[in-house]
Formats: sequence, structure tokens, C-alpha cells
Amino acid sequence: MKKYTLSTPVSALSGVGAAREKQLAKLGIFTLRDLIYFFPRAYERRGDVKRLSDLQFEGQESVILTVASEVKSAQLRRGLTISKLRAFDESGACEIVFFNTPFVKDVFHTGAEFRFYGKASVSGRRIQLTNPKYEPIIPGRELEAMVPVYPLTDGISSKFIDKITKIAIDEVITEITDPLPDSIRIKNSLPVLSYALKNLHFPENEDALKKSLTRLAFDEMFIFGLGISVSSQHKKRLIGVPFAPCDLSAVTSLLPYELTDSQKNAVNDVYRDTVFKDKNGNVSPMARIIVGDVGSGKTVCAILAMYIAVKSGYQAALMAPTEILARQHFFEVDSLLSRLGIKTELLLGSTTQKEKKRIYSALESGDVDIVIGTHALISDKVDFKNLGLVITDEQHRFGVRQRATLKDKSRTAHLLVMSATPIPRTLALTMYGDLDVSRITEMPKGRMRVDTFVVDESYRDRLLSFIEKQVLSGGQCYVVCPAIEADEEDRELYAPTSISLTAFDKANNIKLKNTLEYAENLRQKLPNLRIGCLHGKIKSAEKDEVMHKFSGGEIDVLVSTTVIEVGVNVPNASLMIVENADRFGLSQLHQLRGRVGRGERKSYCVLVSDLNTDKARARLEIMRTTYDGYEISERDLILRGPGDFFASVSDDSMRQSGGFEFKMAKLCDDSELFSAAFSAAKETVESDPDLTLAEHELIRKEVIQHLNPTLSTIS
Repeated sequence: MKKYTLSTPVSALSGVGAAREKQLAKLGIFTLRDLIYFFPRAYERRGDVKRLSDLQFEGQESVILTVASEVKSAQLRRGLTISKLRAFDESGACEIVFFNTPFVKDVFHTGAEFRFYGKASVSGRRIQLTNPKYEPIIPGRELEAMVPVYPLTDGISSKFIDKITKIAIDEVITEITDPLPDSIRIKNSLPVLSYALKNLHFPENEDALKKSLTRLAFDEMFIFGLGISVSSQHKKRLIGVPFAPCDLSAVTSLLPYELTDSQKNAVNDVYRDTVFKDKNGNVSPMARIIVGDVGSGKTVCAILAMYIAVKSGYQAALMAPTEILARQHFFEVDSLLSRLGIKTELLLGSTTQKEKKRIYSALESGDVDIVIGTHALISDKVDFKNLGLVITDEQHRFGVRQRATLKDKSRTAHLLVMSATPIPRTLALTMYGDLDVSRITEMPKGRMRVDTFVVDESYRDRLLSFIEKQVLSGGQCYVVCPAIEADEEDRELYAPTSISLTAFDKANNIKLKNTLEYAENLRQKLPNLRIGCLHGKIKSAEKDEVMHKFSGGEIDVLVSTTVIEVGVNVPNASLMIVENADRFGLSQLHQLRGRVGRGERKSYCVLVSDLNTDKARARLEIMRTTYDGYEISERDLILRGPGDFFASVSDDSMRQSGGFEFKMAKLCDDSELFSAAFSAAKETVESDPDLTLAEHELIRKEVIQHLNPTLSTIS
């Protein structure tokens, strides 16, 4: 009898030959441990069996039917065959249709009973099931109520994954040691790890699945929380550069406006972090994020922070995600601080080699006080004489590793990041990790509210007229589409939370608007307007050129995907149209709306949606009536659930944070669980800062495995 372990190659399992081994490798499955931790992406509720007369004709449904006729097949044309049979239950009969599966004639015979799972429809007066999944009813053999659906690759089926996973779990589940201390597990009413892993693949029932999902989600948040807490503890032991007390009125007196109370509070937070000393006469390196709506005035707070650094004898660096945004920051900073004798340079990927060498030399010699740029700043060739402050804009566009690379130019430098993504307070620690948070909750005085409207396709002609009217009166317009090309399908987010399977309502065959087709259509219907197009598949240099033309007034209407969510300030933009608005999160819609209304023109936001469901209407009504970004984010959290919010907002940055990828946490629907996991992590680190106690040996290994070298504060 073979003896398997967690490290046993998957090729040792029966049925896994050389070809299958390569296919499994594409899914990241090399060992039995990999196989056990290869989780389903969804679950089919096949155990929820209905009678034909009770079908809702919405989504996938399950029925048990008796075959009433033999299969009849016909070839409609070359490459397309159709097979039909009749089946019934005590409430009625239906027709079952299969395409390109002629072998079903050997499967279904009169009198046999099957469980069918698929989408039912009504054709005339007849119920029809098209290409359903099926399982024979065999006396004495119980069918699974919850059937897992795995992410697959060519040559690998869910049935095969199911088969080999069962072997792996039966053989090695008892070998799995639980890293979570019993005290934490019991306090949070969590099942043991072996139970959770088994029920994620083969759930006994919905309750068992929910408990198992909760356990694995807690583990991920707990491990990440440990890394954050250990990192924070480590930073408290470091000594940062001490900034000197200084008078900020030299800068504020040059501003054409007075700072809001929120801006003053944020600047005070920075001043306190960098200037005030502890009882030992030291200053710890600042790690702070300023969060505020688009246009709330985060940049001026950063300018004041840079001024403090320079007046203290240190250099400052600001990194932006795009060249055009970096140029915008450079213009704002240089036009203000140059009047005070402060030297600022701009360093971009497109900067000429000759100019780069000049800037490199000036930074190293200390002839430059402030440098603003893109990823070019983290080049090995960039060295500073005395770097004291690192700033990153739109922090979710940079991973922890990228921030750390720039910060590593000076281990004692202070870190300040900015974000226009309003995050619910309950998720702030999750999203911002080891950063202290300053929130800007007010908009600058004189900023006009952007009127928001919700319309459907019947308003199309009026919408075209409105676009033309805005442009002819001197304004500019954004149009945001969820897709790039006509054949692009909506990305479906699978979540076994409440076993609902999807995070967004599926539109009833509503076609997604796409940028390429939309832009061409506008050019034909509004030939006198200058139409631009922007999306994520075009090269960075081309994106910058398009945005530069739009901000310079050379483009009247910019049709784009959400790549303009983080973009330049275009004061002349007065109209934002979001197509298929139901496909976007509320916080994302709020950020898009914030791209207009930046100047003196009255501005508007039009949300277009034909999805007529209660949920869609409720979400868009919130956007129509609510303008506070934090309130919107909290209500978005309630409507969408923390896991969905977590997945759509933070996936990219989290995936960059040292290779740690949230698999189950983003599917979780319990914000209290997130708080509990982080609280447990914080308490654990407070009692054992380096996780050296015997009871923390396993979780210490998990932290090192998942979060080093990014959070390499323990070894």
C-alpha cells in the first residue's frame, strides 16, 4: 500500500501520467498539498431539486426526471449536431436538447432516471433544458447536494480534479497540522483546519461549507495581519530622520485658498509624525496614508510635507503611477515651491538619457531638493544625498514591494502615501496594512456639486444631444464603458458566499458597451466633435498622449475604460457618462464622478443602466442622492459584502505585496470576521513580537512563507 505525504508529487496518484502532470502544473498543482489547497471557484446547488412546474427560469436549476423517449439526433450543418429526448416528472414534461454530443444516445434510455442541472427556458408552451449536466439516479448511491466547480485548463475536468482530490484528502488529511492556536480558534468559533479543508472540497451541507469558508478566510486575514503587526512593531524600534520645527505660512500664504479643516488635520498628523520626538529623543519613521475624494486637496498636503522635509535639510521624492500625472504634480509643486527657492526635478521613463544622467548626479550631490517621477525613481541608478521623505500617489496602483523599493533608498526616510479610494473604516486596516490613516472628509470651498442622473437606453438620443450641447458650450465629456471590444465578455466573480455564486447580478442578455465600438459610433453620429479613445490595452506612451490631448482641449469626448479613474485634472470636463453603470462598484462610480466638476463649469454625471432589478436600482439611487465618498463606501460594503469589495479594490495591490494572494478572504461576507482576525493578530504580536513562542512556531512559518521578503522583519 502506497504511503502518501503532503509533499508527495501529484504524479504519484493513479491516473496522473506525464501529460496530466504537465496540465496540473499549469494550475499550480505539483504536490498533494497543492492539490488540497486548490479550492473551488464556485458551487452548484444540485441538491435543491425542483419540480418542473416550480421552475423559476432564472439561473441554473436542478430537476429529477424520467426519460420518456430514446434520443433522436440530426446534423443541422457541418460541425453542428443536435440530440433531443423527452423526460418528465409528476408535475409535467420537458424537452432536453444537447448540441455536438451525439454519444448521449448511449446514455439515455426510456425509463431511466437522472438528475439534470442547467438553465431551463420556455419555447412556446414547452419547457426546454439545453445542454444540462446530468447524473444517473442509482438506488443506494446518494448524489452530492453541493458540487464544487474548479478553475480548469485544457485536458483537466472538474470530475478529474474531484477524483484525485478525494484520494489526496483521504490519504493525508490527518497529516495536516493546524497552525492556529486553539485559544484563537475557540474564541472565534472556528472549525479545525482538517474539517475546513475537507468540507471546502466535499461539503456535507451549506452550513459546513460556510463554516469552512469562514475558517480559511480567517486564516488568510490572520496571517496577513500578523505580517502587518510584526512590521509595525519593527518600525517602532527604528529611528527615523528628525525633521525640524518650521513655519508653514511661507507656503500657505502663496495658496489662492485657505486649507480645509481636514487638510489642516492631515498636515498636523504629518508634522507630529516627523517632528515630535518620543521620550528617548527619537522620531520613528512615519508610515501614513492620506485618503480623500478626487479633488479634495491631498496634493497640497504632500507639498507641505515636502516643504517640511526640505527646510529640515532633507530631500523628498514623489512617485506617481503615470507620466502625465507625474507631470501634473511637478507643475503644481514647482510652480509653488520654486518661489521659495526650492529646486524640483521631473524624472520619467521617457526622460532622455542625457537628462537622466544630469538628474542622477544632481540628486546624489544634493543639488536637487525634490524629485517627482514614475517607476523611474526606483531605478538602481537613482541615489540620494539625504532622502528624508518618500511619497507615493494613488497607493493602490503600487504594490507594497514597489513602495518599499523607493523607501529603501533611505531606511530612515518617512513614508507618505495618498489615495482617492474611500475605504470603509471596518476595512481600512485590511486595505492600508501598516499605514496610519489621515482622512480628508471635506471638499475645497467653492467646489460645485456634480448633479447625478440615472437613465436607461430610451434616453440615448437625448444623451447624444446633451453631449453635443456640453461641447458646443465649451465643455468636455468623458464616456466610460466596462469593455474594450465588442466580443469581450463581462468578468464574472464567483463567490460561494451564501452559495450565491456570483458577486454581480447577471444582466438579462444586456450587451456591454465597449470603447472601440462606442467611439466609432459617436464619430458617425457627432461628426463635428473630436472623439478620443482610451483603454488598458494600448501602450503607456499612447495613453499619456491621449490624456495630454484631452487635458489640452484637443479632444472633445474621451471614450474610455476605467483607466481614467486615476487621471489628470481636466477643469474643463463637465460631463461624465458611465455606461452599464450597474457593473461598477459604488466607490468606483464615485471616483469616476470625481473626474468632472474640477473647474468653474456646472457639471453632470449620467449613469446609464438597463438592468431593472431591485438591487441595481437601489445601488444607483445611492449614487444619485449621496455625494460623501465615505458614506458611499460604507453603503457599498453593506450592499456588496466585504469580500466582493475586497476583491475589486485591493486584489492588484495585495497580489503585489510579496506574493500573498487572498483566495478565500475575498469571498467572505463577514466584515466582523476581518476585524476579529486583525485583532487576534495584533494581540498575538503584542504578546510575542517576533513570534518565537512554541505555540506560534507554525504561524511564524506561515508568515515567513507568505510575506517574506516584503515584510522581512522576522527570520
